[in-house]
Amino acid sequence: MNKFKKYIYAVAAAMAVSAPFTACTDYLDKAPESDISEDMAFKNFRNFQGFVEELYYLVPDFCKIYWNNSFNWGDDEIISTNVNYMMGYKVDNGDFWGWQTEYDGWQCGWMDIRNFEPGKFEAGNAPTLWQSCWYGIRKCNIGLANMDLLMEATQEEKDAIKGQLLFFRGWFHFELMQYFGGLPYIDQVLGSGKVNLPRLSYHECADKVAADLKEAAALVPLNWDNAAVGSMTKGNNEYRINKVMALSYLGKNYLWAASPLMNRESTGSSDYNKEYAKLAAEAFGEVLTLAETGQMQYKLVDFEDYKEIFLTHNKGGLLPGSTEAIFRPVSWDWNRSNWNQTRTYGSKLLDPEKAVGFYPCANYVNFYGMANGLPLDDPDSGFDKSHPWKDRDPRFYHDIRHDGCKVELGGNKDANAFRYAPLYTGGCFRDVQNGSRTGYFNYKFVRDDFNQFDNQGAGNWGANNHMLIPYLRLADVYLMYAESAAEATGVAAGKSSNCSLTAEDAINVLRDRAGVDHVNAAYTGSLEKFMSEVRRERAVELAFEGHRFNDLRRWLLQDKPGYTQKTSIEFSRVGDLTGIDKDSSVGVNTDDPHQTEVIGYHEEVILTRNFSEKHWWLPLKVNDTKMYVEFGQNPGW
Repeated sequence: MNKFKKYIYAVAAAMAVSAPFTACTDYLDKAPESDISEDMAFKNFRNFQGFVEELYYLVPDFCKIYWNNSFNWGDDEIISTNVNYMMGYKVDNGDFWGWQTEYDGWQCGWMDIRNFEPGKFEAGNAPTLWQSCWYGIRKCNIGLANMDLLMEATQEEKDAIKGQLLFFRGWFHFELMQYFGGLPYIDQVLGSGKVNLPRLSYHECADKVAADLKEAAALVPLNWDNAAVGSMTKGNNEYRINKVMALSYLGKNYLWAASPLMNRESTGSSDYNKEYAKLAAEAFGEVLTLAETGQMQYKLVDFEDYKEIFLTHNKGGLLPGSTEAIFRPVSWDWNRSNWNQTRTYGSKLLDPEKAVGFYPCANYVNFYGMANGLPLDDPDSGFDKSHPWKDRDPRFYHDIRHDGCKVELGGNKDANAFRYAPLYTGGCFRDVQNGSRTGYFNYKFVRDDFNQFDNQGAGNWGANNHMLIPYLRLADVYLMYAESAAEATGVAAGKSSNCSLTAEDAINVLRDRAGVDHVNAAYTGSLEKFMSEVRRERAVELAFEGHRFNDLRRWLLQDKPGYTQKTSIEFSRVGDLTGIDKDSSVGVNTDDPHQTEVIGYHEEVILTRNFSEKHWWLPLKVNDTKMYVEFGQNPGW
């Protein structure tokens, strides 16, 4: 029986599992002999919740399962030239088979693993997307099939158990669908006999996901801390599936179904599906009304604390996310942040232990517009190629390090040659193996003192760094509401029936947080122009968080001009260039590097990606497609 069957077929007995959350042991403490029969596993809330807890552990932590991970596969990022084994490199070359371990060894650690052992979570066996989703779906179905055994529980406790199971069944299916398209929707416990469940269309799958998420939203609490069912773990319930999570993913599921790629797969039309867009806007509208009226636990983080959505430092491994992260993986080994993911974003001159480099593509950095809210290519934007870092969107300064930025803070004489980021053409930070290929560094997830000189190595083990990128945060809900409300109504002033915000308002909420001017009136008069700003806002706000690859695919843009090329910026500093690598401050406005003047600023193409029709979906595992006729391979593979 092949591996796919092993994940989806039922086992003889369901077992309660040990606690994945050390703070939640009131629910989950168990004696060694408590791997017990179904009757005992499901008889009361405590035991059944123990069974459910493993589902949380099955959500892959895509940014640190191994030492470093590639998860930005769009036009946003490029990998250092000495690395040809990571999925980002494979995608750039059109090789989408690279996500599979059996195809070419280890390629994409967070999506696939050779030997998956449920219940055993450690280095080399961390939860990965393919195995965890199928196993998790099976586990959800076992739990749902045994709900009638839950006798020793209040109705609220029964609802919470069922709601969690329904949420995860929908979520696991959705995560697979966005990469592979319509699949069999498994909503029953499968036996060991012949299976011939057909692959459904994307819309058919999305309808089933929606049914599960909608029911989950009606069953789980808005906030476990305020519900009797969460009283035993009060203060430690932030992971637990709640109404906001279910509604947010309900909206995301509908928006993906509305998107051009998924609509084309199901109906043949490459336009947005307005009915699904309307359903998405309604789900998001309910969440944003709760947010705007302060009725829920989530709110946008103040921009001065923006970094804490993704990183905590010297806080004992505190979970990042603050008040903004809605859905996150369980970070079972948080100290792996230091080895080596947080060391992949700068130069080896700053950190000799750096092995792999991930660098923002210049074409993508261009999406970071001006503080006045206009895109760089707008004739009224004020963008000046002789001062390319001046008056930019404040998120540019948070996320990106450009030439002249101070990246060593303590004044160590050994860092003189690169204290002010020599990212100009020919500078020592432009080494294509150990420095930037593009002229930029990504500092969205790390601090300026993450180097071998400052603070005795702020990026090292003792600093208790914890990097974690949420799957879903509140800013994303505002963005998806704007997209769905605009597409459902055809105008920037469009809105859902249950939220006072228009699509335009939702974008402006995020711009207000960052200190960027509102969407200019020149971009609100037509749907096409407004959507260009919605897509640009999404590119900036969610930069490098693993969304771009799926966004470009669902928008049918990944093979279009402007999205296939990865570029670098080339320029020289103004001033005496003699001995510039000995004193990196030469030619830099050290009082404010953003004001620095440059000459010869232009872009050069590093790489062009050649995608064909088959590249809209990832290929399924060959052995799994041979399991039965109805489970066919994706087109072209």
